[in-house]
Amino acid sequence: MELHDALTQISDIRRHMARGHVFRGYRAATAALSGVLALLAAWVQRTWAPDPFHDVVPYLTIWGSAAFGSLLIVGIEIATRQLRSGSVLQRELSLATIECLTPSLVAGALLTFALAAYARSGMWLLPGLWSILFSLGLFACRRVMPAGILIPAGYYLLAGLLSITVAQGASAFSPWSMVWTFGVGQFLTAGVLFFSQERRHG
Repeated sequence: MELHDALTQISDIRRHMARGHVFRGYRAATAALSGVLALLAAWVQRTWAPDPFHDVVPYLTIWGSAAFGSLLIVGIEIATRQLRSGSVLQRELSLATIECLTPSLVAGALLTFALAAYARSGMWLLPGLWSILFSLGLFACRRVMPAGILIPAGYYLLAGLLSITVAQGASAFSPWSMVWTFGVGQFLTAGVLFFSQERRHG
């Protein structure tokens, strides 16, 4: 029992130490690549999903694939850096970052399913809600990410609100709407990561 308590205390200490450090497993190049995927998805949407307001399935397939691709790239980078460093602290930071982002990502997926299955008339709200939920995930990660991450977090929140209030109905599904939210948002994130930690520690 004492051994179990000691291991628990050590784990708690590691978590507290991780909160005082910055997670460096998410790099500018990865964020920029996610922005490129958003541009590519917007280009594909123009051909494969010309009328998402009346047929939303191709739209969800395209942007769901883009989101999955971005998450896969980030996951591979985090896992690769973790294996190379072998640092226990970096592992705690990686887990803390994943824990911060997971609720907003899961909520976005569940919200998409709920609207697609039971409230098709409200599907036009999705692009704005996705952006808002992602901003909440970034705000939640502010303790383990560079302080500048608040800039793209605020941008995603503002972009999501503008998407809901300005781009309503069929115009909400415009590929430009996603480009201006997630495309620009990811390039902005890349800039913050580069200038706040990569350039400084290069």
